Amino acid sequence: MNYYDQLEKAINFIEQNLCEDIKVEAVAGVAGYSYFHFHRIFEAVLGETVGNYIRLRRLTSAAYDIVYTDRRILDIALTYRFDSQEAFSRAFKKLYKVTPREYRKNRIETVIGSKKKMTTMGLKHLMNRVTVQPMIKEVLDIKIIGMRSKATINNNLIPKMWNDFNPRILEIESRTPQLRGYGICEVNPNYNMYEFNEDAEFNEIVGVEVENYDTIPPGMIAKALAGGKYAIFTHRGSVEFLRMTYQYIWGTWIIYSKYEVDLRDDFEFYDERFLGPNHDSSEFDIYIPIK
Repeated sequence: MNYYDQLEKAINFIEQNLCEDIKVEAVAGVAGYSYFHFHRIFEAVLGETVGNYIRLRRLTSAAYDIVYTDRRILDIALTYRFDSQEAFSRAFKKLYKVTPREYRKNRIETVIGSKKKMTTMGLKHLMNRVTVQPMIKEVLDIKIIGMRSKATINNNLIPKMWNDFNPRILEIESRTPQLRGYGICEVNPNYNMYEFNEDAEFNEIVGVEVENYDTIPPGMIAKALAGGKYAIFTHRGSVEFLRMTYQYIWGTWIIYSKYEVDLRDDFEFYDERFLGPNHDSSEFDIYIPIK
């Protein structure tokens, strides 16, 4: 059964009443379901409970106000239904790892914990284009040869990197028989992931898996991708919507899940399921390192 219309009504009701005393029973009533049935549907489709959605949306909206307005923190806390500034500060620091005052001082709208307002397109994306519950898997070390460059989320140079790299793949003599592509976001051990934002610069590597590093073509590098435990999400369809997948991973799943992000590279994995960046039937996996 397609629950899209009912979930859209529920989400719109939440967003319109974000600063009011919202009861989950009232949200379920708007959707036309019993509390228990609605609770199961909501978590299955959106990857979190109704209560968690409301809490994260309030905290994200409060964080936005802290960065982009000069309103008193107490007033912001009360607006988003916190009983006191102390209660708000505790919840805020648990999510963002800094106090509201420190967050305002930094003037950075971070990626982790940024729960964007759910749009019509965003809801359809969760229902059709991403696995909201990842597979958890232990992965062995992987040898990569590829090309490295710098990028940001807002200045996405990664498609150009692939365009430059793809014509040179045949130069890599030690590539595995089954072509396996990787897009790697290299972790900076000195960087605080809770300060990462859409303008933060990072190293990106695009490459293929190899059996050895005996011959490395000019202008390319060898990369040892560390093994370990990963949460694996599958993105379906065009890469045009990939940003929405990452917004779900970093804005919802990381916060709601029982897992902690490990300080290793996250990466995208491409195999025969990937039919091209704009193909509706394409699939590829996103590996998030966890403890």
